[in-house]
Amino acid sequence: MTMTGKNTILVVDDDFAHRTMLKTLVGGWGYEVREADDGAAAVEAVAKEPFDLVLMDIRMARVSGIEALEEIRKFNPALPVILMTAYASVETAVGALKKGAYDYLTKPLDFDELRLALDRALEHRHLKEENRMLRERLGAHFDRGNLIGRSAAMTRLLDLVAQVAPSEATVLVTGESGTGKEMIAGAIHYNSPRKTGPFIRINCAAITESLLESELFGHEKGSFTGADRRKEGKFRQADRGTIFLDEVSEMSLGMQVKLLRVLQEREFTRVGGEEVIRVDVRVIAATNRDLLRAVTEGRFREDLFYRLNVVTLRVPPLRERREDIPLLAQHFLKIFAERNRKALHGFTSRAMDRLLRYPWPGNVRELMNTVERGVVLCRADILDEADVAPVLETEAPQAAAVAAASPGASLEDVEKAAILKTLDEANGNKSEAARRLGITRRTLHLKLKKYGLME
Repeated sequence: MTMTGKNTILVVDDDFAHRTMLKTLVGGWGYEVREADDGAAAVEAVAKEPFDLVLMDIRMARVSGIEALEEIRKFNPALPVILMTAYASVETAVGALKKGAYDYLTKPLDFDELRLALDRALEHRHLKEENRMLRERLGAHFDRGNLIGRSAAMTRLLDLVAQVAPSEATVLVTGESGTGKEMIAGAIHYNSPRKTGPFIRINCAAITESLLESELFGHEKGSFTGADRRKEGKFRQADRGTIFLDEVSEMSLGMQVKLLRVLQEREFTRVGGEEVIRVDVRVIAATNRDLLRAVTEGRFREDLFYRLNVVTLRVPPLRERREDIPLLAQHFLKIFAERNRKALHGFTSRAMDRLLRYPWPGNVRELMNTVERGVVLCRADILDEADVAPVLETEAPQAAAVAAASPGASLEDVEKAAILKTLDEANGNKSEAARRLGITRRTLHLKLKKYGLME
């Protein structure tokens, strides 16, 4: 950046009229602009003066944009370069990206696309510096694991995680489905003094009430039908480590009493047993529900709420951290491209714009699924809008569509119809239907029972 704090862009084009137009346009967007009329002049300028981005034509009379790109990357590989070409093709795009270009644009330029590409490239430019500063705030030994994000919301969350992790405090992680609450719990454990101990996960909504006690505390042989041997529960397995209780709000009141005892006394007995077992376990709980409201409605014990709520960490939904969408999308692209043995190099500007504009009701999980499907369906070397748009359209919330089509219907009728429609579209898969509806599998089970829809 210049002394004024503006980002400085080097515009390179041997067409004087086009270069002048770009200088006026980009300068009008608030950027400082410098000019070069050839690839060689661009390389010389980069060596003499710091720039935040280079916008360069590919075809120039003396030294081409591709040749200049290679020299610029030797001098400063972190400097993003966007190439322009009037001869667009998949081969041109792939060649530019392989040489290290951040993006390429086709002439005549779409000004909206140009501005989006500049903004995104400059965000990428500052990422490493911001990550370095974040690491300093979090401490040299903080391991982010797979936590990706540099938005203000994620920065605040990671600061809190770094503060809480070394303690022994019980933590309640809140947030919508698909935001990554389990990953936050993992970051707390693996940055704590217990990191060499076990990290045990259990989804309280995925297990029936009759079996949850056995899963948590274990059982003795013969304590119930099918108990042909003694079983150690999750709390015993988590001794000297951490246990993560996901969807804790779905516990019955009876189970809440038993969990409260463990939190207070750090001891329990197996189902059907008398031996008192003491454990040294840190508890991290998570919920996508409003627990305080559940307390006032009598669905969650107040004393347990305060035991779990020593420290609360709220994971922001993806719509509150849109700056992180490009980073997450690229991260998932790399994972799924390798998994599917595909050589994919990124997203077109239009594809990324579509991802940025979508509201993401399913949060990071939905974005991950979208990118995975895009990777599988993509026939080129870079994901375009068509590779992600159909997914986004089919993943729209189903209940809203049903409600719109049923004027005058009662809320119960609308809910019942939404459940039936979503189950049908999920081919009867209850876990998938629950995910699309934004509820837990246990809640879906209860609603199916309520409306007499159980098989």
